[in-house]
Amino acid sequence: MEFGLFLNGFIPGMAAHDRSCEHLALKREMDLAIKADKHNWKYVWFGEHHSLTEYSHMSAPEVVMGYVAAKTERIHLGTGINSLSPRKEHPVRFAERAAMLDHITEGRFEWGTGRGAGSHEVASFNIMDTASTKAEWDEVAPEVVRMWEQYDYSFHGEHFTVPTPHNILPKPYGHSHPPIWMACGNPSSFAKAGSLGIGAIAFNFEPIFELKGRIDSYKEAAANPVQLLGDYQNNNVMMTNTVICLNDRKRAREIAMHAGLGYLVTLVNLYHDTMPKSMDERTWPTPPIAFSELGGEEILDEIIKAGLLLCGTPDEVCEQVAAYQSVGCDQLVFGMTGGMSFDEHLEMIEIFGDKVVPEFDTNPEHSTAVYRRGAQGPKYPSHSHPVPADLKHTVLPPNAILPLES
Repeated sequence: MEFGLFLNGFIPGMAAHDRSCEHLALKREMDLAIKADKHNWKYVWFGEHHSLTEYSHMSAPEVVMGYVAAKTERIHLGTGINSLSPRKEHPVRFAERAAMLDHITEGRFEWGTGRGAGSHEVASFNIMDTASTKAEWDEVAPEVVRMWEQYDYSFHGEHFTVPTPHNILPKPYGHSHPPIWMACGNPSSFAKAGSLGIGAIAFNFEPIFELKGRIDSYKEAAANPVQLLGDYQNNNVMMTNTVICLNDRKRAREIAMHAGLGYLVTLVNLYHDTMPKSMDERTWPTPPIAFSELGGEEILDEIIKAGLLLCGTPDEVCEQVAAYQSVGCDQLVFGMTGGMSFDEHLEMIEIFGDKVVPEFDTNPEHSTAVYRRGAQGPKYPSHSHPVPADLKHTVLPPNAILPLES
């Protein structure tokens, strides 16, 4: 089992309207990713959202990833998620940016994709019907792979076109392409991701024992993929959750009991109207309810037992992580909620990374790197149009990396 962080540009309260505070918050999120690289974490996922005040100010994760890539060595950086509607931007841009990040990170980029999770943010791009984004994803995702692999790409589709042959540049780093992931919600979307041979990105809004059916749907489909979207299979289910792992058990539980821990969920309920609300259905500006108001320590223990929150000392959290492992989760990723201070987040990253991760992840190599290394070659031919037989170079400048004879 592997572990990661989920960074979303969460800036609660009045700080969201103060530019210096916004700057500090975004820089702090980058510092969390850099810290994780030094303490055994394998992945950091960067959300992409638009016009979602307080909830997410991370509108351009690719820019952030370039900064973090330069200051890290091992951790993989992923989009969580890159929404693929051509009405937002032309699909050629998705292919270009992903391939460029693949070079900048030297193979540490993970391409997480999806449709988007709410009507408010997609309306920023004049998309008023969220249901229409499903067909757009179905058309765009496989075409991006073809853009990565062909030197004379053209396409005439229902949702976008590239009318004449073009070489979409750069090509990805190395012999293959970045691992591909898809955001999943209901069991059918898990099965779809498995059947396409791509990873599933899932968000935990229900008890852990209810997740098993969704994971099983993915794994059953992944056992016999209908048609691989890329040129290798990424057989992974990633689940997000919240963790409060500190050496001080009392302090960890105090954080969990504070009403502020649930503030982020009220924003999720406000903006993400294409998915079910949380069980408490508290929607901003209605304030969250603290566990202390609902029954105190007993309610907190029930929440932890259900797997909706991981909380306690490293030994306690290890027992809680084991429950996710038992239902087949491959990667467990934690969002940075408002319940902890920045210094406590840094402390938690170090404690969890040093004391919990080694109990579950003993392989120094990322699973996605293993899958990628096993790619058998491009899925598509390098050219879809004839190449003139007499086309050849006769002169190159001195700075050419390869000679004419190559």
